[in-house]
Amino acid sequence: MADPMTAQRRDSATLPHVSWDDPAKGTLSWQSLFSRGETATDSLTCGVATIRPGEHFAAHRHAQAEVYFGLEGRGIVVIDAQPHELSPGVALFIPGNAEHGIPEAHETLRWFYTFAADSFDDITYRFSAP
Repeated sequence: MADPMTAQRRDSATLPHVSWDDPAKGTLSWQSLFSRGETATDSLTCGVATIRPGEHFAAHRHAQAEVYFGLEGRGIVVIDAQPHELSPGVALFIPGNAEHGIPEAHETLRWFYTFAADSFDDITYRFSAP
């Protein structure tokens, strides 16, 4: 594996889409771009998420702040009970421990996400509904 202090390149076209085993958490999928354990990187974890019409991302929290940057489509991300439109070129800052999710997608929405964390495994998702 490469040294975390060297530049690295990842092509999302070659990466698998993963999702949760429990659809109550959400039916979206994502591709990890950089995450310690999968890549020889640290300090940032990021990837691309995709949600399709009729799918959802259950309301949740995590200690780390997060940024969403819209790549394709339009959708509503609810952050602390306030709706925010995400669309191409739009960035949303989600403070640490803010409740957020996508109740239902009406069209395919793709976004880049990033956390200030070494690994996706460092993010502890706390879902609002049991």
